Amino acid sequence: MEELIEKIAEILEVEEVDVNKKFTDYEEWDSLCGLSLIAMLDSDYNMTMKNKDILAFNSIKEFCEAVIK
Repeated sequence: MEELIEKIAEILEVEEVDVNKKFTDYEEWDSLCGLSLIAMLDSDYNMTMKNKDILAFNSIKEFCEAVIK
């Protein structure tokens, strides 16, 4: 999960990610971040997710757990 969190931090362009926050809690979050996250899921985890699915998670930790499982 640590590797995924690091990738999310890169996409958000932040030093650290608070996994208890939602993506939208970050002022850096925008549609480009959403597209980057979708592309990363596809290329690195062979997963397809829509932006609305990503935003439905209650926390980044919940999102990461769903991706890793």
